[in-house]
Amino acid sequence: MSEITMFHYLAIGLFMFLAGLLGSVILKNVIKVLISIEFMLLGVNINFVTFASYCDNVVFDGYIIALFYTGIGAVELAVALYIFYLMFKKKESDNIEKYGDL
Repeated sequence: MSEITMFHYLAIGLFMFLAGLLGSVILKNVIKVLISIEFMLLGVNINFVTFASYCDNVVFDGYIIALFYTGIGAVELAVALYIFYLMFKKKESDNIEKYGDL
């Protein structure tokens, strides 16, 4: 059996980031775009925790930055959902193309 190395975790983080990037570019639904952005943040957090686990034995900088990014992502999602709620009340659609007048 093979051992799980740092490369495996970095590959998962890269895959999550690229899936989020692709989703945020291709998808037209606002909620799906927000979920794709959260996928991108998750991929970055996986890489921070991986580097903190494998490269940083004394200081927990990667873990602290991952927690900070998780908090920023939660605040970003709450604000974006509220803005989307206000826009949805006005336009009554969740398609991004209808919101071109921002």
